[in-house]
This record gives sequence, structure tokens and C-alpha cells, in this order.
Amino acid sequence: MCSSTVTVKVVKASANAQPCVIGTVKGPGENGNQYVFITANNRQVKIGEFVYYQVAEPGGEKALQILGKISDRRLSDHLPDRIFADTEISPETIAALIGFSHPNPEIYEVTVDVIGYFHPALGFINPRLTPDPGAKVCITDDQTLLQVVNKKQPGEVGSAQVGSLLLRPDGAVPVALDVKELVSTHMAILAGTGSGKSYTAGVLIEEFLQPYNRAAVLIFDPHGEYGTLAELRGHPDFRGDDGYAPVVKILTPDDITIRISSLDYHDILTLLPEMSDRQQSILSKAFRKLKKHNRGGEYRWNMDDLIASVYESDTSEDEEGAPKIGSSAPAIEWKLERLANSQYFHQTHHLAPKDLFEPGQVTVLQMNEISQDEQQVICAAVLRQSYLARINTEKDKIGEEDENYLPYPVFTLIEEAHRFAPAKEPSRCKAVLRTILSEGRKFGLGVGLITQRPGKLDSDVLSQCMSQFLMRIVNPVDQESLKYGVEAAGRDLLKELPALTKGQVIISGACVNTPVLCQVRKRLTQHGGETLNAPTEWQKYFQTHRVRSQTIDRSPVAAKVKAKTFRGVSIE
Repeated sequence: MCSSTVTVKVVKASANAQPCVIGTVKGPGENGNQYVFITANNRQVKIGEFVYYQVAEPGGEKALQILGKISDRRLSDHLPDRIFADTEISPETIAALIGFSHPNPEIYEVTVDVIGYFHPALGFINPRLTPDPGAKVCITDDQTLLQVVNKKQPGEVGSAQVGSLLLRPDGAVPVALDVKELVSTHMAILAGTGSGKSYTAGVLIEEFLQPYNRAAVLIFDPHGEYGTLAELRGHPDFRGDDGYAPVVKILTPDDITIRISSLDYHDILTLLPEMSDRQQSILSKAFRKLKKHNRGGEYRWNMDDLIASVYESDTSEDEEGAPKIGSSAPAIEWKLERLANSQYFHQTHHLAPKDLFEPGQVTVLQMNEISQDEQQVICAAVLRQSYLARINTEKDKIGEEDENYLPYPVFTLIEEAHRFAPAKEPSRCKAVLRTILSEGRKFGLGVGLITQRPGKLDSDVLSQCMSQFLMRIVNPVDQESLKYGVEAAGRDLLKELPALTKGQVIISGACVNTPVLCQVRKRLTQHGGETLNAPTEWQKYFQTHRVRSQTIDRSPVAAKVKAKTFRGVSIE
């Protein structure tokens, strides 16, 4: 049984320490950051496992534990292949007959990528001290990993315990992420269909709403999958000692209202039917005229104001100096009046940032009944308004009485992100997202993106997400996009993507000290994105009471019996 008394990050060599030695260094690897060791232990040399060797600190008495991660292994020496060719003969029996009785005849060459030793203030530092041939390689113990992998310890303020290390059994090493880094430097959950990306997002939201975080969260939910977060209300696992309990607001499409004056020219253009070049020019000119009224504060114009500005922009003078209205204004007016009848865009009603964000509250915008173009505009308008709210609040341009007053950092999660920031298509949200992802950190506005097609997500948007959650991805195009869009994940772990099963995730980036393979914990609330069980639903169709009801519905209506008559007079 291997055991270890090493429990600190930089330790002194001790004669009492009993590290779990699993191999011996053979020499350097293919590059300067790798080394190769030899072992007969096939069970513990898994891809992604943490190992270490010890070296003396230059000019000091300390022994440094230089951590590394297993990235490759191959069978170096074994019994002759001929022994394995006959399935009827036991290889152990043949080996014993020829005098080879070693219990572990196989020898493995294992490649390790060096991470470095951990410094509490600076993180991992690679001292560039390569191991000498013959140096012993040890498995890193659970307690050390708990300290060096996690930037925050489980249960601390600002931590998010999403699961445990996949390669350590029974959740021996919890994985707790740094919420500050997740929120401020943005994050992305990238996974194929059915890999558990929405489930993982639900676990993160649960952690954000715990008493030790109490985050202000908004979720754009195109499929209505996050309604089950309502179970957070009154849930005993989320109660604080001071009486804290999370607030959950589920906004259905009927609750979503965006003020017309919060839209810009491109928003309006997206919502209107096909516009000619001249009509677009007139509408753009009309918007510029409206902006002239926006001095000294927010001018809340309505549709009548915009239509009046359109007519003014399409008016010229004839030869006699009389005003002449062009043909474009009436056509634009007709299209704008159609927009004015939309149930989502109003003259006065508005979902203000104050309504959407509050510490200890998660707001879910369910947009499953809203068209794609309207979803784009709603998302762009809300993100833009929230971004401006944080800027104006931080710069003391607005006070507490303003609906846009946001005196605390906020976090926004966008499901199906490739719809809102597609790689090769125009999108209303793309420019807004690029701005927020590049500048939002300074003003406390964080963004999380979830997508099942990272190859279709805009590369500039993806590259700004400094924390990544990578789940099972089989599509070669999507796998290739990750190599360039996700810098923090080692290529050795990216090779594992097709082999991951549901609930297994590679976490990398600013939220952890080093990329890790993690098993996502069980959710405390129900998951709302389960796949519909078609065979079960088909079977329900033939239940007894339904069959009887269907038989009645399909039966012909009984014809009314005609009354008997005699010479046209009823005898009944």
C-alpha cells in the first residue's frame, strides 16, 4: 500500500516520508519540458495522472517536488508475441516453462510533461531542473493535489466545487474553481450533444448561488432548459446562517419586454423585412437625427418619433421650394408599424438591469418561443444595456434611483452561443459580445458561453474566454478549432476528448492552477434538459384509457333516425 506524508507545496526532504514510487527516470523526452520514466505498474500510469520527482533547490536545503502530468505511454518490453498468439495457452504457463517467472513481465515507457513546483503566491514555477537518470518518480498524494490544483479550497468564499478528479476514486480530490476568475475573465463550456454541458452549467449556477458566493446571474435560455432552477427556492442546501436564501426569477416569453428606444439602428434593421439600399440609408439618417436629442441624458423616443424622423429624412424640396416626401418613407413607416405591434418591443415597458440582476439571484430568460432574429436583438439589447449600466455606475454617472444602477459585478450565461456569435455569419450579438469579452473585466461584467459546435463559434469570441470546460467532442472540425481557440488546455488532454463519457470534463484556464480531468458532481436540483424518451411516449399512446378515448373519437357520429310520416305528416 502506497502512502505519503507530503502535505505541503514546497517541502523539505524527510527520512520519514514514504512516497509512492512507481518508476525510475530513463532520460529526457522529445522536448525540453518532458522526461521519460520506466515502470512495470500499468494500473497507476494513466494519461493525465499527476506524478513528481524531487530535486534539491539550488543554493538551499529544500527538496522541491517537481510535478508533472503523464501525457503518453507505450509498451517497451514484454513476453514474445508468439506466446500470445495461441489463445488456448496461458502466457504465464509458457513463461514459467522457459524460466521467466517475473509477476509483471511488461515494461512501460511513460512520458511526463513537467508542470513545476507550486508556490503559494506565484502558482506553478518550472525551475528547469531536469531529473537525472535513475531518479525516482512518485504518484502525487491526494492531499497535495487538493492544495495545488485548486486556487480555492472547497467551501471557501469565492469557490465553486464542481466535482472531483476523474483519476482518483470515490471523489478523493474535490475540484474547486476560482469564481473570481470564472466571472472576470469569462468562461466557455464546449461539448457535443448529450455530453452534459447544460448539466455542468447547472452545477456551476448552483455553486454561484451558494451562501459562500451569492452571485448575480442572468441566463439566456433558448430552449427552456433552466426552469428547474426554481427548486433553489427554499432548498436547505442553499440556506445561509444569516437567513440567506437564493432568489430565482423565471421569465417566460410573455414577460420579456424591451423598450424600443434601447435598440440601435442595426437592431431595428434586423427586425424589419427586406430593406432596399435607399430605405436603409433613410433609416440610418433618421437614427442620426434622433441621437441629436440625446444630449445630457437618455432620450427615450418612441415609434412615432422614429417615423417622424424617417419622413423628415426623406423630405426634399421641389423646384418651387415646396417640401416633397420621397417614396421610401411610407414603405418604412409600414414596416415600422408592424414592428410596433410586436409583443417583445414596447414604447414604455422595459426589462431594466435592476430587474435582471441582484446578488443572490438568478434570472432565467426563456426564449424558446421567440424567433431567431428576435432572440438576437433581445440578447444584444440586454447585454448592451447591462454593459453601459456597469460603466455608468462605476463612473458615478447615475444614482440609485436610476433603473440602470448596478453597483455590483454581474455574470451572464448564454446557451447555444454559436447562434448568437456565429463564425461566418452576421449577428447582432457578435459585436456586443466581442466588446464585453475584451473590456467587461474592467467593469465587472462576466460572460459564460455554452455551445455544442465550437467550430461554428466566432474564434475571436472563443479566444477571449480564459476558462474552458471541454467535454466529449467527436466532430473533427470542432476538435481542430479547440487547438487554436483554447490555449490553456494541453494537447495531451485534448486527445482524450472523444473518449470522455457523460459528465466527464477537462477544466483548464484561469479558474484552476493546471488543467485537470474532472468528474462533474451530482446536481442538487433537477436537470431540465433531459432527452425526451420517444419509445416511452409511444407506449403511452396505447394505454387503456387513451385507447378507449381514441376509439370514441374515431367512431362515426350516429345519424338521427328520420320520423315516420304518412302523406307528409309525422305519425309520431
